[in-house]
Amino acid sequence: MILQKVFQPSAIKTGLESENKEELFEELVDVLARSYAAKPPFPRQKIIDALTRREAKMSTGIAKGIALPHATVEGLDTLRGVLGISSKGIDYDALDGHPVFLVFMLLSPPDDAESHLHALQRMASLIDDPHMAGRLAASASSSEAFALLKEFDSSDLS
Repeated sequence: MILQKVFQPSAIKTGLESENKEELFEELVDVLARSYAAKPPFPRQKIIDALTRREAKMSTGIAKGIALPHATVEGLDTLRGVLGISSKGIDYDALDGHPVFLVFMLLSPPDDAESHLHALQRMASLIDDPHMAGRLAASASSSEAFALLKEFDSSDLS
């Protein structure tokens, strides 16, 4: 699983405006709808509800300013991702109690658990590289963030 295939430039948003988790889910789902030119009926509320249900089990704000909200959603045709970057930090109720600056939202259809898990593993590899995660969190544009994902994919897969 190559991250640059999951997080296309149009699905990367720097300068997130959200202040909390609920606002964040809405903002990222709106990015998703625009980035994939979603045709009605786009399952916006279904996605937000799935993320909220998953989050109720345990926060996906893992630590070090990073969150990995993810869910399976009926009606999606394939694995989809949105990368959000906040310069001010988001009150996410993270496990370490700190604000979140880097958010990888991952959504998949229920029948594609393998791709979902593989993408989560790739994101975990990126997060384990504090230098790369820091550079990604400091990205000023979606093209800069996408270039870093390409760099990570190239270095990690070679």
